[in-house]
Amino acid sequence: MSAHASVAARGGARRASPWRALHASIFARGLGPALPAVAYLVVFLVVPLALLFSFAFLSVERGVVQPGTFSLAHFAEALGDLLFWKVAWRSFWVGVVATLLCLLLGYPLAYLYTQWGDLGRRLLLIAVVAPLLTSAIVRTYAWMVILGGRYGLMNSLLIDLGLITRPLRILNTDLAVIIGMTQIHLPFMVLPLIAALAARDPDQEDASLSLGASRVETFWRVTVPQSIPGITAGCAIVFALSYTNFIIPQLLGGGNYATLALQVYEFVIVILDWTKGAVRASLLLGSCFVFVFVITWAGNRAMAWSEKRAS
Repeated sequence: MSAHASVAARGGARRASPWRALHASIFARGLGPALPAVAYLVVFLVVPLALLFSFAFLSVERGVVQPGTFSLAHFAEALGDLLFWKVAWRSFWVGVVATLLCLLLGYPLAYLYTQWGDLGRRLLLIAVVAPLLTSAIVRTYAWMVILGGRYGLMNSLLIDLGLITRPLRILNTDLAVIIGMTQIHLPFMVLPLIAALAARDPDQEDASLSLGASRVETFWRVTVPQSIPGITAGCAIVFALSYTNFIIPQLLGGGNYATLALQVYEFVIVILDWTKGAVRASLLLGSCFVFVFVITWAGNRAMAWSEKRAS
């Protein structure tokens, strides 16, 4: 009996050895503490996205997946729809404009952060981070009050100052959506820029100035190339947030303002056509991934080019 037990024990140890080896490898590489986060992402992100993508290839009627309906025709129908491309173009250019405005407004703020003293840096950082303590929905409603009709704050102020004679139509336009996206997403541009500019080498700027370059030339040839990682990260984050945003176009653009995110909402929640909603959601997320990849690729190429030129 003891011999048989010993053999069985050795067999069980051999069968368990791969799992033990995997367990030891995970913890040896320091990945053990990340397992709960990975499991959370798999359950609450990967699985729902996989279900969403699967609905795009199937027919769903009244919440029930119809068997044997796997087809690519749903994607072909969406890609052949002219309205889809018009909505996609609006989502794209609004995201691009909001990203460029955040970069133009955020870069000077980040640069001033590196030039000021401790008190100025703290005050500026509080001013940048403070809006994040309020929900984006609340801030969007605030912009509705500011950009509203005749009795909105902006029109009331301009009329009282005598600059205009009748209210301007800003709310429910592209301009209102871009203003809201720029203000709400600005911190996500400023923070990566602050990190990149604070980590730059000031000796290179001093060397450039001592060799006869002007401050403008030093800024464009030395400071900006060193901040390319922050520019890339900020543009990728802000574009992804703006391109896929739902709340801001819904509230500031009005009921007739259509973006891809709003189309997904309408098909899934209003029309209850889960297949078309899943198709547009898949195209939205897939195209967003492609655009972010292009931004990061362009940033890496620009960084490599600037390093090659500097050497």
